[in-house]
Amino acid sequence: MTVSLPDHANVIAPPPLLFLGALLAGFALEIVWPTSFVSGLARIALGSALLAAGTAVMRSGFSAQRRAGTTIPTHLPTDAIASDGAYAWSRNPLYLGLMLLYSGAAVFGDSLWVLGLLLPLFAVLRVGVVRREEAYLERKFGDAYRVYRARVRRWI
Repeated sequence: MTVSLPDHANVIAPPPLLFLGALLAGFALEIVWPTSFVSGLARIALGSALLAAGTAVMRSGFSAQRRAGTTIPTHLPTDAIASDGAYAWSRNPLYLGLMLLYSGAAVFGDSLWVLGLLLPLFAVLRVGVVRREEAYLERKFGDAYRVYRARVRRWI
């Protein structure tokens, strides 16, 4: 008897919810045990730069997905491999963009808790989302995905 696998990545949770959960947990910890690591103009400049970079990377990733004619939500089937725009230099530009936005929020919020939760968030994203997506894409697209994976780095 063969078991048919779902035509989606079967990730542990939608990635934006993982980022939102970590962000809310970090700011909740900040309320209980306040921290500070950057202030004044440096906070505004660095936070703005991170938010701008994250927005630019995500816009490029969304545009590439749209041009490829594929879906973005991880619970839906992927119809094509996006390989231009941000996807020409990162296999995960949307997650990279979310990490930049998250880091910008940590800086603007002046919270070491939020910033400190980025590493465990990255680990959960890597194991619970990216590995599953990569296995799904290889299963669905075979050699086409393997060629893309060999050509483009996972992050940057």
